[in-house]
Amino acid sequence: MSGRPEILFPLFADLTTLDGIGPKTALNFSGLAVEKPRDLALTLPNSVINRTPVDTVQGTPSGTIVSVEVEVTRHIPPRQRGRPHRILCEDAQTTIELVFFHARGPYLDNLLPVGARRLISGKLEVFDGRAQIAHPDHVLKPEDAGDLPRFEAVYPLTAGITQKIMAKATAAAVGLVPEMPEWIEPSVLGKAQWPDFGTALRAAHAPQSDQDTSPSTVARQRLAYDEFLAHQVTKAIARSRIKVKKGKENKGKGDLQDRVLSQLPYAPTGAQTRAVAEICGDMASPKRMNRLLQGDVGSGKTLVAFLALLRAVEAGGQGVLMAPTEILAAQHREGLQDLAAQAGVRLEILTGRDKGTVRSQKLNDLATGAIQILVGTHAVFQAGVDFHDLRLAIIDEQHRFGVNQRLALGDKGAAVDVLVMTATPIPRSLELAQYGDMDVSTLDEKPPGRKPITTAAVPMARMDDVVAKLRDAVAKGSQAYWVCPLVEESEVLDLTAAEERFKHLRAALGDGVVGLVHGQMPPADKDAAMAKFVAGETKILVATTVIEVGVNVPNATIMVIERAESFGLAQLHQLRGRVGRGAQASTCLLMYQAPLSENGERRLNIMRETEDGFRIANEDLSMRGAGDVIGTAQSGLPRFKIADLERQAGLMATAQKDARMLLDTDPDLTSDRGKAVRVLLWLMEQDKAIRLISVG
Repeated sequence: MSGRPEILFPLFADLTTLDGIGPKTALNFSGLAVEKPRDLALTLPNSVINRTPVDTVQGTPSGTIVSVEVEVTRHIPPRQRGRPHRILCEDAQTTIELVFFHARGPYLDNLLPVGARRLISGKLEVFDGRAQIAHPDHVLKPEDAGDLPRFEAVYPLTAGITQKIMAKATAAAVGLVPEMPEWIEPSVLGKAQWPDFGTALRAAHAPQSDQDTSPSTVARQRLAYDEFLAHQVTKAIARSRIKVKKGKENKGKGDLQDRVLSQLPYAPTGAQTRAVAEICGDMASPKRMNRLLQGDVGSGKTLVAFLALLRAVEAGGQGVLMAPTEILAAQHREGLQDLAAQAGVRLEILTGRDKGTVRSQKLNDLATGAIQILVGTHAVFQAGVDFHDLRLAIIDEQHRFGVNQRLALGDKGAAVDVLVMTATPIPRSLELAQYGDMDVSTLDEKPPGRKPITTAAVPMARMDDVVAKLRDAVAKGSQAYWVCPLVEESEVLDLTAAEERFKHLRAALGDGVVGLVHGQMPPADKDAAMAKFVAGETKILVATTVIEVGVNVPNATIMVIERAESFGLAQLHQLRGRVGRGAQASTCLLMYQAPLSENGERRLNIMRETEDGFRIANEDLSMRGAGDVIGTAQSGLPRFKIADLERQAGLMATAQKDARMLLDTDPDLTSDRGKAVRVLLWLMEQDKAIRLISVG
């Protein structure tokens, strides 16, 4: 069954097949991303107008839509061009003035003859106690009152499309929706008590009150679940296709891991132990691992990753750990060198900097298996980098690597297990939307010995006090980061802001104390500035947000974030996580420009209340919405027409469970329910998934 099911043909026809839509209107609809009747049917109203008639507008607040029966008492034509035509009417208690611009007198005499009664509906404005309605939406004879919609759905609009056109077009599109086979698992459907797809869609297009346009109505929940289910079935198909790929069974007794663990000054957290068990379980199975390890700043992901690499070595293979930058790769190597020595395993680094004989020696040792664990940047993708027997690839900071690079890495070994690490805690619903094809391990505990970070908000006006505090801290041997604000997405302005602050601090604290690093620097200069700070030669590092990810300087105990209100919550949390990595107590100063907006104040308050990255991520999601949190453009985050990732996370989780269960029992979607799900996939334009099944 490779083609679109016949029952969906009318919904995927040209828009001009709908009554009253010509080529020009069809073109205008593209502003709403509407190209066919199916798109219209899934464009739901965002509010509703109540046009139930009242006896009088007396006492009704200005700005309200009203419907009222009136008697027309007098016409006042305009005295000069450009002035409006006014018509006075009486309802049961008060006078209403109807205002018409650019209308012809004969037309208005015919529409609203003096002495006649009419039902009018429109937006009431009250000026100096006088009731006015400009250009009423509806003017009807009392006997035609039945034609006035009591509740009128309000749709999103675009240039050239009015509410009238929209209402007519959506009604026509919904009329084309056939009776669909039921694709939702009966137990889910029964528990939620949802109507069938057609009934839900018709109800969503006919709201009777504002409550009916909220995501929590049964009709909208059902339709949101349909979207989530199509999305998660697609993810589950991708996952099952990876799982079908044969992996190698990487088994071991854990001797190498035990050697390292016995030397650690502390015991791993419960979350670390659990994650290692999940990863090693995947590695031991004959199927390929495709797992995400997510943990908050400082939750100990690196140790978990290293223990997984040791399992690959113990099983007789090699492992690679990839970082997005040379600085981070170097840091991983430094952090792991001692642990590797304790395990008796050879670990090396490979970056774009390795040249000549050094490089060829490393490549040779990699190809013969002498190097057991390789740490590197994307340089390990290049042609000519060959492993003896690569078993495990770990990618640090997922969002810097595309899916294609993940696949290129998988090609380096016969059957490589893949583990992706991210230090950005992701709200559950986004994690499912973005990584639904992966299994997830979460580190939600902090290792012992990490001190809480004191976070304070300080107005920019107290700049001198902050500089004085830094002077004291530097005198006592501490180091500090100073993060400059982002200036309207302009790197040139960012650069100016950073350079100005650098000059100011250098003048206040002395030459050689302050370093500078920003996005416009050549990579070598940036690395050199970072290296000086890491070595303790410079005490204060002025930076734009290039230091967000991963850099580890245990002696840095102060983080100053200038204009903190201009940063997102997740970014503030990442930046704060750069301090508090050593034994000393650390401080994060959030400098803000007064007065703060309500949102700015809320963000700074959350930062002061908690260090829990998952709570912060959820707050960030509720404040900014999904697209902004992950940056939809580069995230591969799906855009849903009806479903709401922020408010309907629970539905997404149910859809994932349901989709995985369905594919476990019916991998080719050939059962009755499987066939119904195929219809859903076509309807939701997830045909890519169907192609995977057909090919698979």
